[in-house]
Amino acid sequence: MSESEFLIWSLDLRPDWAVVVCLVGGGQEINSGEAGIAEPIRAANDTFPGWNVFISPQLTAREYAEGNVDALLKTNPNVRKDVSLHLATSMRSFRAENLSNFVGQLLDRDASAAKNTYAEFCANYPIMLTRDLAKAKSWLRKVSGGSERYGMICSSQAFRLRPLAIDVRAKPNIVDWFLDDITDIRSSLFLEDVATEFDIQGLELDWSCLIWDGDFQYAPDGWIQKDFSGGKWKNINAPERRAFQVNAYRVLLTRARKGMIICVPEGDRGHPPDDTRRPEFYDETYKYLRSLGLKELA
Repeated sequence: MSESEFLIWSLDLRPDWAVVVCLVGGGQEINSGEAGIAEPIRAANDTFPGWNVFISPQLTAREYAEGNVDALLKTNPNVRKDVSLHLATSMRSFRAENLSNFVGQLLDRDASAAKNTYAEFCANYPIMLTRDLAKAKSWLRKVSGGSERYGMICSSQAFRLRPLAIDVRAKPNIVDWFLDDITDIRSSLFLEDVATEFDIQGLELDWSCLIWDGDFQYAPDGWIQKDFSGGKWKNINAPERRAFQVNAYRVLLTRARKGMIICVPEGDRGHPPDDTRRPEFYDETYKYLRSLGLKELA
């Protein structure tokens, strides 16, 4: 049984009645076995047809079951839609209610919509852009205050950040990373260890620095998606793996409550260059992010 099916089954044993409340975020599936909202729908449709399903009619975006929520529910006669079930305000990014919309548009490469959405909240929720990791760290220290938490995050496939002294294979103790103070080298505040989407899913910082590697490269006709194997980048072709990687960046782009800085490295401009860190792996991504209205750090 899936987790959803097991949960409904266990409550279905009751002789009277029960309610399962599902708080489902869109586009959060980053690993095999995670099916998002599609799985409780499937369980209700196929295994527990006597249960009533109450759902928001606003779950139409691509990150909710690939935009197929209505299609999945079409044959279920016990569906009731209620607009009051939609949680429209993000408690994570309370300064920017439209952050998730912006991130969705960014990942869909809808530059015009993303630029307009960002313009609506940029005064309250800054998203800065740089190519210099040292400057990014300095910005985090300057904007944070009091007990606010900040840290560096990146994709679990960001294997070519090692020249920047960032190794995604060196897993932090996430308890130390989130809770220790600035004097502890294991703390996120020390800006030495980096957390990936698997470390930080479901958690958040006040301020984040997302370091964007060549595993996810912007191109006008679609994202170029890579994983690193055998000393070189290789294309990700499997649809499920591609979806997981898009969602990984969705998670990373929505971890900050108050603002973030995105660092896109320059790559290696030596002669000959490091083929795993060619500037073209990074330049187009940086230009794209800049076109959305993100302010470059001086």
